[in-house]
Amino acid sequence: MITLLQAAQAAQNGSNWSFWVMIVAMIAIMYFFMIRPEQKRRKEMQAFREGLKSGDKVITAGGIYAVVKKVEETTLLIEVDSNVTLRVDKNMVVAAPAPQQK
Repeated sequence: MITLLQAAQAAQNGSNWSFWVMIVAMIAIMYFFMIRPEQKRRKEMQAFREGLKSGDKVITAGGIYAVVKKVEETTLLIEVDSNVTLRVDKNMVVAAPAPQQK
């Protein structure tokens, strides 16, 4: 009877250890497939926004294609058509247009 109890207790201790290994593995997988790529994308976007200068072509979050006319600390003055300018927040600039292929 004592041997049976010892075997049951040993099995329970082993499953407790494997439970923690699985939890750590799941956290590591989530980090490498979800959190890390998002942090990398966020850093790249921040570097893109900080590197904007007058004359750059951009696309806003609303899908407006424009040319940067003036860069300020938190805003941009963009030209969307001749003599039509808009002031937008830097965080609303999401991309540079892809080069046109001929």
